[in-house]
Amino acid sequence: MVDYGSGTLFKGFMLTQNLNSKNAAGGTMTQGIAFDNEKYMKEQTSEILDRVKRFDDKLYLEFGGKLLYDYHASRVLPGYDPNIKMRLLQELKDDADILLCIYAGDIERKKMRADFGITYDSDALKLIDDLRGWGITVLGVVITRFENQPSAQQFKTKLERRKIKVYTHQFTKGYPTDVDLIVSDEGYGANEYIETEKPLVVVTGPGPGSGKLATCLSQVYHDHKRGIQAGYAKFETFPIWNLPLRHPVNVAYEAATADIRDFNLIDPFHLEAYDQKSVNYNRDVEVFPVLKRILKKIRGGESFYQSPTDMGVNRAGFAITDEGITEEAAKQETIRRYFRYRCEYAMGLTDLGTVQRVELLIKDFGLELNYRNVVEPAREASLDAQKRDKGSEGIYCGAAIALKDGTIVTGSNSTRLHAASSLILHAAKHLAGIPEKIKLLPPFIIESVRNLKMDVLNEKTLSLDLLEALIALSISAATNPAAQIAVEKLNELRGCEVHMTHMPTPGDEAGLRRLGVNLTSDPNFSTKDLFIS
Repeated sequence: MVDYGSGTLFKGFMLTQNLNSKNAAGGTMTQGIAFDNEKYMKEQTSEILDRVKRFDDKLYLEFGGKLLYDYHASRVLPGYDPNIKMRLLQELKDDADILLCIYAGDIERKKMRADFGITYDSDALKLIDDLRGWGITVLGVVITRFENQPSAQQFKTKLERRKIKVYTHQFTKGYPTDVDLIVSDEGYGANEYIETEKPLVVVTGPGPGSGKLATCLSQVYHDHKRGIQAGYAKFETFPIWNLPLRHPVNVAYEAATADIRDFNLIDPFHLEAYDQKSVNYNRDVEVFPVLKRILKKIRGGESFYQSPTDMGVNRAGFAITDEGITEEAAKQETIRRYFRYRCEYAMGLTDLGTVQRVELLIKDFGLELNYRNVVEPAREASLDAQKRDKGSEGIYCGAAIALKDGTIVTGSNSTRLHAASSLILHAAKHLAGIPEKIKLLPPFIIESVRNLKMDVLNEKTLSLDLLEALIALSISAATNPAAQIAVEKLNELRGCEVHMTHMPTPGDEAGLRRLGVNLTSDPNFSTKDLFIS
């Protein structure tokens, strides 16, 4: 008999569209649509095109956030299409050139995109591929603050050999205080000019600090010298300017950027100019006086913006259709971020201050960690495994998933399966209505994989991580009808909430990411080894 680890079904909250219901820990989980994508698309597109017309039919639009797979937005705005920005670009592609910026320092230090587990330079390559898949061509890649760093030079060569145009911009002399030097041939004028053809130029890039703003302003300067009165605007989804400062959606954004010390505030320039409260974030507010002077210097007259809010093109707040659902989703996201930072702190990837900042945000809402309803069941599964001595190498890992029908399923690790593997197998069985006594993975398949890991790959850990378990399940499906049904149910796990008592191994994390679940974990290591392959 194959040991899958323990698993339990908890009949918890039943979820129905546009209704909130209490979870097992006293909080609420949310299901339903709270965002109108079509309204957003229509209004955002119209706003962008109107902005283009204001500036001699030449606008450089700084695209903040993620172009694709914006799962933060889809989590805090339920119903939000994580690829809606790409849909918008597809709508505008006949009128838009695309520039991709990446900071040379991020390439050099191999900065990671946490949600995909890939470096920023790899993310840039992936984005180019993704844009092509949507029928959108990238005009070129701009490597900013380029100082011939070896890794950045290698990245440049790689792109050029694949026939992708690459531009390099050095640090702008005089920035940020000496406007006369910035707006000169020694400042922006020293940058390589990028020839663009279309009225809208979308400037995007992985992560903050990629040099998008500097690239936009450099181009505005060069265009002005050529007699083109180009303009600048910014497309940033968060914070949402027409929601209150302490609205959970805006607080969730603060939590998401706690590691880079971003924080929201009332835009003082907008308040002074229009006597209207609007929300912005510290970096945009701090840079605005400089930006205003730069634009004024370039154009030889008054700046066309009175506030950072003026610069933005953001209609997201007008597309929210259910305030209650949105607020609840954002509270859950803040808790998720807290768990993530605690794990990053344990791994030495962030500092204690980041953890404490998000902890304060949670306390501001009067929330507890078990407000996330999968936390306690996962911990109970771990304790149960310990009582029964059913872990692996002295580690007792529990995991829980909240399915869309309200059922909470748990799993735990064993000598044969990781907790994530046990969890997903139990969840698939529940969704498929397969009795507990029916095994999805025959013993010979598990033993075959274990033997491969031991005898050929010389691995120390023989239990199957989630990626390995999913491959084994697909093999089993060829001869086992129950396994085939279970495989077909895996897509129903997308968007479900998962918590683990131990940080997932790379194979578990990759598998859970591909299944599309929202994962959190306690800051405990799943092995006593320091190196995990």
